[in-house]
Amino acid sequence: MMVTIDLTTRPAPSASFLEGLPRRVALTLPELRLVADLAGGAPLPFDLVEQDAGGDLSGRLGQTRGTSDHTAYARALDSLHDPVETLGRRGLVVDGVADPGLLGAVGLLATPRLALDIDVAAGGNQVKAWHRHADDAVATLSTCDGIVFELAWLATEQWTIELCRVTAVPADVPSGASAVPAELDVPYSLVDAVGEALLAGRSDLVPVLVEQSAAVAAAGGEVLDVAAVAAAVSALHTESRGRLRILAAEVDREQTTDVGVVSWVLLADGWHSITPRHDDDGPRVVVRRVDPADLATELAPVLAQVIA
Repeated sequence: MMVTIDLTTRPAPSASFLEGLPRRVALTLPELRLVADLAGGAPLPFDLVEQDAGGDLSGRLGQTRGTSDHTAYARALDSLHDPVETLGRRGLVVDGVADPGLLGAVGLLATPRLALDIDVAAGGNQVKAWHRHADDAVATLSTCDGIVFELAWLATEQWTIELCRVTAVPADVPSGASAVPAELDVPYSLVDAVGEALLAGRSDLVPVLVEQSAAVAAAGGEVLDVAAVAAAVSALHTESRGRLRILAAEVDREQTTDVGVVSWVLLADGWHSITPRHDDDGPRVVVRRVDPADLATELAPVLAQVIA
């Protein structure tokens, strides 16, 4: 039986203000792992990844600003208080029993039907998040430093609102006009070649590469001239202020499942989605201007693909 998850319809108004809000709890890594132990030894999303040679969390979370210095990271963890004491003072663990909401959220993280792994970088900030869904509930876990985590749980109909938080751009990231059209359809090979030229400091080769490309680049259905293509494709690389990537998969422990991908890039004027497609001339890339609220709409067909 195919399961449908509707992320395009706004949720119905809640009966009360508090009912419509997700529950959120900030937990240090030791506190989070203690709750996982109290939930029957539930594995956390990043603990499912094989440990690197160093054995520390930074290798499993990926390189971030907060975890780039292993020594400082280990020192920060060692400075944290006993999780039993800190959770007890907050009333989240009483007599060795964790809050039922915490247990349920951590349990859902470990036993979902649908899994989203989210990686967002903007300016000097990087956030990793894990969204897990089953039945009518969603649990999310996110961190920007691998030390402090936000654990949240919510009803499925609130998931669209939660996804909007993923695309929030920090206030210190500059914005302005972009040389990339609102919709650009360009050969992937050209984007790759221009990127290599710019990386080598040979921007003078960009017009030559565009002229040599036999494929056509278009914006909004209109074919672009050499100068416009060179400016637009160059801007894809030079304007980049961040990126977003979501890996979506149905969790099936009996067989290999399909993985869907949503990729966005943060340019001077905001987010642009990056969608690959195939043409008679070879692989192409469609770059389209999107609003932060469009993430759920962009994600919906990907989820339909992986759970079909």
